[in-house]
Amino acid sequence: MANLTIKQKREWAATLYLKENLTQAEIAEKVGTSRQTINNWIKADKWKERKTAITLTREEQVKHLYRQIEELNDKINGREKGQRHATPAEADIIAKLSNAIKKMETDVGIADMVGVGTRFINWLRNVDFEKAKDVTWLFDAFIKDNL
Repeated sequence: MANLTIKQKREWAATLYLKENLTQAEIAEKVGTSRQTINNWIKADKWKERKTAITLTREEQVKHLYRQIEELNDKINGREKGQRHATPAEADIIAKLSNAIKKMETDVGIADMVGVGTRFINWLRNVDFEKAKDVTWLFDAFIKDNL
């Protein structure tokens, strides 16, 4: 660890933060720096936002929206015969949820970009390890720019 530059430690710490379920203290110990330094890097490089973007995929969000619509429909279907229609408020909610689903199914999000980029970089490591390091740095900057 003593041979690593600050930049390399920072990149390694980011990888540990994003990929492993470690505390700041554990990351600091592994990387060879203080917990406060890790905390500063988390804030400066927006690691929390990146982690959320990685872990909360669009697919999971869409499933959640579908479950909300299903819950509303179950409520409506549980009413007496002749009363099984959406109230204006319920219809509005269903329309908004449906529009959100449509938008999410057609837009490309950060999680999608990270997923494709990660797969590409993993592939590139086997082909040209040095190029993979350069691409990883550039891709990381690209993702930060898009947060």
